[in-house]
Amino acid sequence: MYDVKFVYGNLGQIVVTEEREKKKVVALLSGGLDSQLAVRMMQEQGFEVSAVAIKTPFCDFDCGRGCGFEIRERADDLNVNLKTVYLGDEYIEMLKHPKHGIGAGFNPCIDCRAMMFDAAKKHMEEIGAEFIISGEVLGQRPMSQHGPALRIIEKESGLVGKIVRPLSAGLLPETDAEKEGLIKRENLGMIKGRTRRTQLQMAKKYGIENPPNAGGGCLLTEPQFGIKAKDLFSHIETPTINDVDLLKIGRHFRLDEETKFVVGRNKDENEMIKAIALPGDILLEVKDHMGPVSILRGKNARDHVKFASSITVRYSDVPKDQQGIVTVKDDNSSREISTESIEEQSYIKFRM
Repeated sequence: MYDVKFVYGNLGQIVVTEEREKKKVVALLSGGLDSQLAVRMMQEQGFEVSAVAIKTPFCDFDCGRGCGFEIRERADDLNVNLKTVYLGDEYIEMLKHPKHGIGAGFNPCIDCRAMMFDAAKKHMEEIGAEFIISGEVLGQRPMSQHGPALRIIEKESGLVGKIVRPLSAGLLPETDAEKEGLIKRENLGMIKGRTRRTQLQMAKKYGIENPPNAGGGCLLTEPQFGIKAKDLFSHIETPTINDVDLLKIGRHFRLDEETKFVVGRNKDENEMIKAIALPGDILLEVKDHMGPVSILRGKNARDHVKFASSITVRYSDVPKDQQGIVTVKDDNSSREISTESIEEQSYIKFRM
């Protein structure tokens, strides 16, 4: 912290002004409206805000949905520096045994938020910031945004008293920033619950155009994805990033305790399946007809080639009264087998 002094004179009068360097804060920026409003509130109170965006294998904002571009664009609109932190293997390790449990899907929201704040804490210490802000609203999320959960997150991340949630801070206990006089309670919000009316009014005030809809963006909160994630973690002790990437695409089938089967749903997914395939995986593709690329993965994959081929034909354009030729690629070898389409009742029980 330093002082800048400006000295100027007018007809014998000398005026000295002092401008103190802005105090710094770190914002967890999700790209959603609430986190943008939190940033604007702190900027309005004279703070220099630096943003951290957290990327995980399950909340990948470069996944093709455009959210990666959007969050960088939001940071530019807010005139804040943006640092991206990737939580990969350590996030998967946490998912194996989340200390505070999971939600309705496979979402370990409390443990997840604690990891995010811990990453933001490192940045706070690096740049000498005073505290961390987030767009969390009291009562908005059932698992992680009620009072006890907020306190647990602060404790787990080692940030007791150091997290300011500007939108709801008027309803929450005093933070160190308040006690030290850095912020005043009358400048903090008192928003509670799932309503968005106040936030939309604030967006107009701060000139935030086309505010994004409320939404999680975490795949683990989606029920169907949660089923696939639970299956993966119950069958593999330590899944890899590759295993997680495969979860994001295709129709999924559990053929036995050791074998997974995934069928592509469109051209893009077919290409992704080919790119994801590892040594030991088996790729299946119908010859001479439009259809999916499928992948068999697991210890017993070879035992299921015929069955998987018939499912692959079932999802292709091969006429139902004809057999299809399926190309089977296993590591460096390739062969063809002829099979007819299977009836849905014969395979649907294996689908997740």
